[in-house]
Amino acid sequence: MEEASRMVIDGVVRGRALTTDERTTIAATVNVVLYRCQVKRTAGKIKAAARARRKVTALASSGEGLDLGALSDVVLQVCYALGCGAFPRATPRWWMKRWTGGTWEDVHQSDDATDDYFRDKLRMSPRVFREIAKTLCSYLQRHVTFYRVPLQSDHIVAYALYRWATGETYDSGTCSFGIGRASGITAVRDVTAALLAAYPDKISWPTGLQKAVVLCAFADKGFPNCHGCIDCTHIYVDKPANANGEDYCDRKRRFSVQAQVVVDMNLRVLDVFVGYPGSVHDMRMLHLSSLWERRESGQLFTDPHVMLSFGVRTNGYLLGDNGYPQSEWIVVPYGGLA
Repeated sequence: MEEASRMVIDGVVRGRALTTDERTTIAATVNVVLYRCQVKRTAGKIKAAARARRKVTALASSGEGLDLGALSDVVLQVCYALGCGAFPRATPRWWMKRWTGGTWEDVHQSDDATDDYFRDKLRMSPRVFREIAKTLCSYLQRHVTFYRVPLQSDHIVAYALYRWATGETYDSGTCSFGIGRASGITAVRDVTAALLAAYPDKISWPTGLQKAVVLCAFADKGFPNCHGCIDCTHIYVDKPANANGEDYCDRKRRFSVQAQVVVDMNLRVLDVFVGYPGSVHDMRMLHLSSLWERRESGQLFTDPHVMLSFGVRTNGYLLGDNGYPQSEWIVVPYGGLA
């Protein structure tokens, strides 16, 4: 082998030295061996890191202690995955409890709720409710967020109508619709603003052909030249926080505000005045309302005076109960009969 390899043995040169090409070949071979060793070491480190990461995951599931750095890395990766939409959103609603049944389920359009049940709960027919809900949809539509799915517009409208129709408190009424008390208060406010925006001219005195139809309808009932009926009703409210509760107690000892309403033969609202405490008398409400001001200034009934068959000259009047005194433009029952 010494002769074959012509190596240097015991200080004596045997054979010739390596050429440049031979030395280059040997250096390349050594580099390849070193590179393969480095690749194997790197692969070993990667496998060790993967095993450590799997160990961290196993520790998290078993409840054992975690390294703070590894835990932060895992949290950041999970948050990044959530932000990118890698996981399907389950719409968490931590502050609410799922509700099944109740008034809303009974009056929902998918159920076979009868007209009588609808009128009992919402004081209107299903057709009128659907018309109002469709009109207010654009005003009440809310966007879906990461944390919740908003209430549908018909759900909001139904609760507001139910609240106004029954006068139940927010604590009891919201349970029947599967919503919270704060959501109920917001729903009533939103529906009120939406109604004012969607129907700005809905409450008005009739004119033209509609006025003639109203006069004929009352004439057929024995009240010629009558324009409508007037009365006050109570809207029940929660006990006022920053006001004298006695002022808001009505004769039934319930907290309410007064609402003066004028309607025609078909119960279409012609005029409304609301806001004073429930203890205010009907006549006091009339004197404070804009209806009284319009009457005193001659702007309420502007038609020419006519002579009725029993010798009364009038240009228009309203029918009222015994809460109002007898006058030339408010006719009350004879003999104190309500």
